[in-house]
Amino acid sequence: MNIYVIAVGKIKEKFFRDAVEEYKKRLSRYCKLEIIEVPDEKTPDNASEKEEEMIKEKEGQKILKHISDKMFVITLEIDAKQPSSEELAAKIKELSIKGESNIAFVIGGSLGLAKSVQQRANHKMSFSRLTFPHQLFRVMVLEQIYRGYRIISGEPYHK
Repeated sequence: MNIYVIAVGKIKEKFFRDAVEEYKKRLSRYCKLEIIEVPDEKTPDNASEKEEEMIKEKEGQKILKHISDKMFVITLEIDAKQPSSEELAAKIKELSIKGESNIAFVIGGSLGLAKSVQQRANHKMSFSRLTFPHQLFRVMVLEQIYRGYRIISGEPYHK
């Protein structure tokens, strides 16, 4: 299984980079993981709604360049259904059984995802209605993918 995490922006803080590396190492026994970072666009203070949409679309085009036709795309959106860890594990297992060997988890920028990226999604998911820093959220996504594989494998995990 190939897992892709496509995210807007870079991880700047060392402790977040260390956490990402730790989960990459842990996940290596379950899947091949690739993290793709696309540059974020500067958002001017007091940007209009139209300017924000244009920024999201620019970021969206950068994201879509990394999404192939053979990828099953899961966008992470605040208003989507919030699965449990067990439900996420079941989704990964279901996709594997169906022969979907390329799963992309897409994390938008600070303004969210462009409509073009949302339309490309095969599945939409939310972790919470809360807003998280993007660097932390990337670690959270990796942790939940790791937890999902532990659940699939019948291995212990903390509830």
